[in-house]
Amino acid sequence: MIESLLFSVLIIAIALAIMSVKLIFKKNGRFASQHIHDNKALKAKGIRCVIDQDKEARLNNKAY
Repeated sequence: MIESLLFSVLIIAIALAIMSVKLIFKKNGRFASQHIHDNKALKAKGIRCVIDQDKEARLNNKAY
């Protein structure tokens, strides 16, 4: 049982280390934003955040 727990903790530690490589080795490194409004490809297609679309519809009295 202890061996399974230690193995699980080791796997999680390795995964966290791999995910943080960019944060550790790059100056001012940070994770990329996962928000729709920060994605250039989605902006080019005209896809926006549902909260922004709802806010605009409410301002135009078209929120049904």
